[in-house]
Amino acid sequence: MPLDMSIIQEAYAAQRFVYFDIETIPCQDESYLHDLERKVKPPANLKKPESIEKWLAENRKSAAIDALAKTSFDGGRGRVCTIAWAKNDSPISVRHAKTTADERDILADFFADLDPYHSETLVGHNIAGFDIGFLRKRAVYLGVRMPAPNSFPRDPKPWDRSIVDTMTAWAGGTGWISMDELCQILGIQGKDGFDGSQVAAAWAAGEHDKIAEYCRDDVHRTREIHKRFLQAGF
Repeated sequence: MPLDMSIIQEAYAAQRFVYFDIETIPCQDESYLHDLERKVKPPANLKKPESIEKWLAENRKSAAIDALAKTSFDGGRGRVCTIAWAKNDSPISVRHAKTTADERDILADFFADLDPYHSETLVGHNIAGFDIGFLRKRAVYLGVRMPAPNSFPRDPKPWDRSIVDTMTAWAGGTGWISMDELCQILGIQGKDGFDGSQVAAAWAAGEHDKIAEYCRDDVHRTREIHKRFLQAGF
């Protein structure tokens, strides 16, 4: 169904929406991998010392690598490599870190563009459950001052009026749906084969432009999804 752009423009005239998305990578500290190796425990069903030693010799390294990969979901250990955002129908801005030293700057650039004097509504997919909390933790770790809570809420619930979480707006407070599946349902162009699970490998391979473009496309998709919600009176 075609969008009624007059409805969209009326909503934009009344409120400023900030569409955003982040891409994250695992902890890049080699010493933390060694810590994880030391913490690997064998399965509880192994009792004999020789069986335990054999299992650790064969699995310690891979288990630690798997645990390290999961830190891309942990704002205390993982890193933000990309942030993309746009206000209403403005062009999409992208900031991407090519080294871990760049992370502080991309957070600061995003925060600096949020209006400190007027409330803005953050819009994204699973931002209540992931993005906002991840950014909050990275800001604390890096010493980046966050905007006022009216521009960047610290721990919003999915139903908080300072945000629109497109995942929970569609699936409900306890439901889940991927952005790609929601795009397919709504007839919006979905992802082209590259997804978030490939970001860490792409970053390690130096494919920075690919990640930046992917993040930009996710913001575009988020905005198109939200326009469907606005047309329906969300």
